Amino acid sequence: MTQHIHVTTAERITTIRLDRPDKKNAITLEMYAAVSAALEAATGDPAVRAVVITGSRDCFTAGNDLGDFLRVAQGSGDTRGGVSFLRVLAAFDKPLVAAVAGVAIGIGTTMLLHCDLVYAAPTARFKTPFVDLALVPEAGSSLLLPALVGARRAAQLLLLGEQIDAQTALDWGLINGVTDDPEAAALAAARKLAGCAPGALRATRALTRRATHDAVLEAMRVEGEVFGERLRSPEAMEAFQAFLARRPADFSRF
Repeated sequence: MTQHIHVTTAERITTIRLDRPDKKNAITLEMYAAVSAALEAATGDPAVRAVVITGSRDCFTAGNDLGDFLRVAQGSGDTRGGVSFLRVLAAFDKPLVAAVAGVAIGIGTTMLLHCDLVYAAPTARFKTPFVDLALVPEAGSSLLLPALVGARRAAQLLLLGEQIDAQTALDWGLINGVTDDPEAAALAAARKLAGCAPGALRATRALTRRATHDAVLEAMRVEGEVFGERLRSPEAMEAFQAFLARRPADFSRF
């Protein structure tokens, strides 16, 4: 486990909280492992009927810790923790509800595509700057995002890396509601789900995902291969170094 992930269970609901405020909840390999372990524990515990994932009151997550990405690009790190998390997330078979405030960048947005219900604060901002970092989409988002918001809007997010606010995310169908207290809304929804017949709930969830399940897994596999290649590319090295140096990336020589 890690001090930056807090897991609590009450009222048949497990809450997973990202808590690394000094780094805007940027997710490290250790944090991925802790969230994966919490999801697997919830799957195996019949007393847990739903899971809520959230961050702090002013930030969901700034995405993957770029220091970890840079270490991979330099040949001294790996991506197994993130890959394992995505597999666990895609396989999770109980209702998953998210509460988002502040920034939800990269994986902070794409993980929401695997949630059943998402509630956001008016401060929420969603951004998938993969191309800005010389990377490609992950978490099956190359398939799920166009299906959810449409190809043109997905291009704004995935190609241009445009940021959208909470109201736009609601209008596009990316989230379920905008509220001043998204965590309270997420917990209220989770309590309602926890009171449902668990077998029927899980079966219904599986039925609604059956048409895309295999396609999502295949998309994640292909994305993972390309993502790994991109992580080790000279373009990515330039992007990571530029980000950490707080300067614009220069891709003119590529």
